[in-house]
Amino acid sequence: MRRPIFLLPLLLLLLLPLATSCVREDTFDNTPEGNFEALWKIIDEHYCFLDYKAEAIGLDWNEVHTRYRQRISPSMSNVQLQEVLTDMLSELRDGHVNLYTSADVSRYWHWHEDYPRNWTQELRDRYLGTDYKIAAGISYRILEDNIGLIVYESFSSGVGEGNLDDVMYYLRSCDGLIVDVRGNTGGQLTYAERLSQRLTNDRLLVGYSQYKTGRGHGDFSTPKAEYLQPSTGVRWQKSVVVLQNRECYSACNIFLRNARVCPRVTTLGDRSGGGSGMPFSSELPNGWAVRFSASPSFDKDMQQIEFGIEPDIVCSLSASDALKGTDTLIEEARRLLKDYK
Repeated sequence: MRRPIFLLPLLLLLLLPLATSCVREDTFDNTPEGNFEALWKIIDEHYCFLDYKAEAIGLDWNEVHTRYRQRISPSMSNVQLQEVLTDMLSELRDGHVNLYTSADVSRYWHWHEDYPRNWTQELRDRYLGTDYKIAAGISYRILEDNIGLIVYESFSSGVGEGNLDDVMYYLRSCDGLIVDVRGNTGGQLTYAERLSQRLTNDRLLVGYSQYKTGRGHGDFSTPKAEYLQPSTGVRWQKSVVVLQNRECYSACNIFLRNARVCPRVTTLGDRSGGGSGMPFSSELPNGWAVRFSASPSFDKDMQQIEFGIEPDIVCSLSASDALKGTDTLIEEARRLLKDYK
């Protein structure tokens, strides 16, 4: 029999010893039933959105246990077991929840698959052209109407403070700035924060965070305020339109949370994909790893952003525009920036 093993970020490991040193972890047999019970209990005691999702989507985790336990049998194969466990985890509707086996990675992608993309790579490339500049993970250029365009496709691609200084300085004469993060499914929070720090001159309250303090669904620490500090480097001083879509997730969702608080920023597009929980990891008796959200983030009004953030202005890619080689969102952003000038 094995106890679940939890791999926590270092910061929380330093905060939690007093709260967890006397907590007993249950043990489970390495059988289909044992692995099922271990996974259900890990989520029951450590997943951070059970109460919220009970309210938002009617999730009843005890009912989920009853329903999926009926699909477990002693003779089932690993493939069959993974299928049942994956289906059970999908009830959480969380893209940060994964089950890792030697054969596959189970995932939930419906947070963006069931919605229009509202961008295409081909259209974006038409605006960037072939002579755009590249600064680490950022592509950028000045459009013909003197509007700056920054494309950041993934916060998994790093960007340094020196890169951002050079980008902002190069675009300084532009009448406005478009920051296109459509399709950015996240990555490192550090890079998301670095970019948003270039959009404010003031220290701003952007949200709150918590961490679990016990096994109950509502056992959380006191919310901790999170502030966006202005960069000490070159900061943007004119109007900005940030383009977002359903594929904006995780670290990109946090970028949108931060950017929308900045005074000269307008967000445009459709609701982001969400993903506001810091993921932790644990292990089942058979060695399979499970990742799940265990530390929630909120906006400045202490509202949940797990299921995404609405833009200031809703705008969708028009099929007729796309056929003409025109990106509806970029064109609307250009129009807005001319009006703001």
